Amino acid sequence: MKFPEAGWRFDNSYTRLPGLFFSRTHPTPVRSPALVLFNRRLAAEMGLDPGVLESEAGADVFSGNAIPSGADPIAQAYAGHQFGHFTMLGDGRAVLLGEHLGADGLRLDVALKGSGRTVYSRRGDGRAALGPMLREYIISEAMHGLGIPTTRSLAVVTSGEPVFREEALPGAVLTRIAASHIRVGTFEYAAMLQDVAALRTLTDYTIQRHYPGFEPGVFRFFLEAVIERQALLVAKWMLVGFIHGVMNTDNMALSGETIDYGPCAFMDAYDPATVFSSIDRNGRYAYANQPGIAHWNLTRLAEALLPLLDSNENKAVEMAKESLGKFPDRFHHHWLSGMRAKLGLFNQEAADVVLIESLLQGMLRSRSDYSNTLRELDPEKVCGFDAEWHASWSARLARQPQNLEQARCLMRRHNPVVIPRNHQVEKALDAATARGDYEPLHRLLAVLANPFEDGPEKDIYREPPPEGSAGYQTFCGT
Repeated sequence: MKFPEAGWRFDNSYTRLPGLFFSRTHPTPVRSPALVLFNRRLAAEMGLDPGVLESEAGADVFSGNAIPSGADPIAQAYAGHQFGHFTMLGDGRAVLLGEHLGADGLRLDVALKGSGRTVYSRRGDGRAALGPMLREYIISEAMHGLGIPTTRSLAVVTSGEPVFREEALPGAVLTRIAASHIRVGTFEYAAMLQDVAALRTLTDYTIQRHYPGFEPGVFRFFLEAVIERQALLVAKWMLVGFIHGVMNTDNMALSGETIDYGPCAFMDAYDPATVFSSIDRNGRYAYANQPGIAHWNLTRLAEALLPLLDSNENKAVEMAKESLGKFPDRFHHHWLSGMRAKLGLFNQEAADVVLIESLLQGMLRSRSDYSNTLRELDPEKVCGFDAEWHASWSARLARQPQNLEQARCLMRRHNPVVIPRNHQVEKALDAATARGDYEPLHRLLAVLANPFEDGPEKDIYREPPPEGSAGYQTFCGT
């Protein structure tokens, strides 16, 4: 069945790469697809017709029961270091329908997650449960609202079929939109196969697609451009208290977008050791560890690129080390710039790091809510926080040319009113999955779409978790 009237414009450049990077496959049809979430705003941004896509025909496409005109479905091959251990992987429960070209020429991957088995599924069923797909929709759209580079969610359909995990759960398929699905693990895959020609082709393709200012073959500049984007991305995560939860190398996108919202969550009370993922038993991906893990992942990318950096391996290693050595300073620069803005600071002083760290240590000692504390800081009101710190901050604000109202405006632009509070996300998911009631989820999505704007409708979503919520865990959904 074809749906040209929906506005699809596919041009599938990834399939012109060497065949080792993908396998052509089709989604496995589902019994009775029903559209339960649809992102009208994103569809319009992509130049698609929301009216067509909200029909039964749209549900057929979003479930994989029908392939839109021009699509060329594939499962991508890649590898990855998962919790530090190398594994050959691939799209085990996802199918990339193709690359849609918007009216502005922007190229976007359109992928179905939970669309059935592929050649890379190993022992998995290739399916997804409704709850994790709704979670990805919520968190990815929340990240977009927060201004953080991210994949987006276009739709969720229920399949009319159960999936079996610890229990039988309603099945679903998510449509994910991404700048691309090229990962650090894609480069590791080519390197493991020792196919330098394929690695070069992949690298040139990635440069052309995501770093068009560079000429093909400028491999060291490409590595440093990726390092810069990842330093900025992880800094943005840290500034809003986001914890990815599963920072494996197959979950680091070369585009610089956040990808794969499995056991992710947002921190409530400030604690650098915060971990939510049920599978992260040793805290490898704890909040404070994320910059170091990003650096570790980028080192794996640099290792894969060594044959392209220089024909002399020793020289290539030195070049990679020099480039990788820039990451800590670039991350710190972006994080410090963001924290200055959150505190209303327009200029720079050497002692700003001490001021910021003192605030965070005070928040840790008092178990203060991270987001609310920063949003409620007022230069003229101590707000029950450390009086000595507040005096230092007020003196710092007085030394800059901008007045207090300008400082407040800067703070309001950088400290969100709302984040996806874990207990609110769980309430919305429970209502949808257990009772088929999507109204709480729609209300949550509405407030998360404009997280920096105040309003009485947002008050309940600002509240920290109720007493007894300690030990909250998230799960990957596979």
